[in-house]
Amino acid sequence: MLAETIVWLAAIILPARLRDWGRAMVVELATIERPGAALAFALGCLAGALRQTVSSHLLHPNQALEGTSVMQQGSSLLRRPRRLAALCAIGATGLGLAYMNAAGAPLSYLAINAAALAIGLLAVGVLTEAGRLWRIAGGAVGVALACMILFTALFGVSAEGATRWISAGGLLLQPALFLVPAVALGFARARDSVSLLAVLIAALALALQPDRAMAGALAAGMAALALARPGRGVLVALGAALAAFTATLVRADASPAMPFVDQIFYSSFAVHPLAGFAVLAGAALMLVPAIAGYIRDSDHRPIYAVFGAVWLAVILAAALGNYPTPLVGYSGSAILGYLISLLGLPPYAATRSIGRDGAAVQSEPEEQQPNLRASLTIAG
Repeated sequence: MLAETIVWLAAIILPARLRDWGRAMVVELATIERPGAALAFALGCLAGALRQTVSSHLLHPNQALEGTSVMQQGSSLLRRPRRLAALCAIGATGLGLAYMNAAGAPLSYLAINAAALAIGLLAVGVLTEAGRLWRIAGGAVGVALACMILFTALFGVSAEGATRWISAGGLLLQPALFLVPAVALGFARARDSVSLLAVLIAALALALQPDRAMAGALAAGMAALALARPGRGVLVALGAALAAFTATLVRADASPAMPFVDQIFYSSFAVHPLAGFAVLAGAALMLVPAIAGYIRDSDHRPIYAVFGAVWLAVILAAALGNYPTPLVGYSGSAILGYLISLLGLPPYAATRSIGRDGAAVQSEPEEQQPNLRASLTIAG
């Protein structure tokens, strides 16, 4: 079942001109009897599909549209950053499930990650529709999210001197992991006083917990924004985030490594080289929306820069310390956080291609973008 899911994803993301190849992969997989060989074939298909997709859409965008109708061209993944990010989340989570299954993780771990993916996708759909129906002050929502992180620091569950978790139905959730990216992206889109307040509250909360990984992620996001779109408010946010990160460095962080959660960039290779490859490929998938958007959608580059910087910092923290490995490790909070954060990406992107005369041609989105203030997760 897992190999079939991976091959299905590979077939979906292939350029339209290679859809026959995708169908051939599905047929070929059905003839492979050994589970290990089937999984290896599936991972190879996914790697090949990603290579073809990146080459077609980023390096040769006109070639990717050959043989497609106007409607198919309009539904290109590059014009829908949120859809691309959702597919990357599905792929990364699926690769993580492959690793955990190979490593002998409890079935409950696999079920929780799969449930978090389903709940996150459903939440994205609901929040997107709600943002179209009601005009809600996004800055106030950002402050509310930041206050939830502060509430966790003051009244949450403590372990090894850190207070980062809340208990929900017997499960421990880490609110900062799924709220900090949303706060950072909200400020990147609005850069007003209310969204700045949200960043300041979040920075204080992360220093109190302390949460070195997420404080570093917030600082990385603000640093990326300061480079892409400098301003007085952005510099204040960067200063607060750096102060919080410094505070977490001063305090000891003695959290032990948890199986299937921490340090799996290294432990996965001890299980099997393919398991290690699956973990690395899943982590790389998380950054694809930021890279693709930054290259192709110059109008929203600061947003893509913040998205990429935040999640790259989370990945690096997992590689350097005992912090949850996002999406490919056991962590429902990280899966929810990635999916919620994709709401901070533009719903539609204006992409550029090269015309016959060699000049850059901008393709407008097929629909008007929804009012940015209407989204529940966008500050300002």
